[in-house]
Amino acid sequence: MYFALFLTIYLITVLGNLLIILLIRLDSHLHTPMYFFLSHLAFTDISFSSVTAPKMLMNMLTHSQSISYAGYVAICHPLHYTTIMSQSLCVLLIVVSWILSSANALVHTLLLAHLSHFRDNTIPHYFCDLSALLKLSSSDTTINELVILAL
Repeated sequence: MYFALFLTIYLITVLGNLLIILLIRLDSHLHTPMYFFLSHLAFTDISFSSVTAPKMLMNMLTHSQSISYAGYVAICHPLHYTTIMSQSLCVLLIVVSWILSSANALVHTLLLAHLSHFRDNTIPHYFCDLSALLKLSSSDTTINELVILAL
């Protein structure tokens, strides 16, 4: 019974925060600094909830209160960080982050290459944002927008 209750609370928390982020992204009237920071607060809330709730739910299901050695070291002995983070793991994390970010940029670049743009337009921003480029296009940008939403 407690499992169902806490699972429901966790799902409502995650879905509610995702809804806040989605509404702020979709409604152009909410593209103000206050809502920008509110969306980041909602993302942080999702992150914090997702760190503890799944482990708690798993412990409730398995009736186990154990914690892994790496988790124990990270919590009880934070100065033993090198026990957890080996050199190879650090390199792997860096390589994966570079590959994912480069793949993300490549996908958007390739999709932008297929759009036709007006030649005499300038972007009225200090930063060449992807959404500003899509607004200049005379082509259908539905696929681009779906990829932005997905990635």
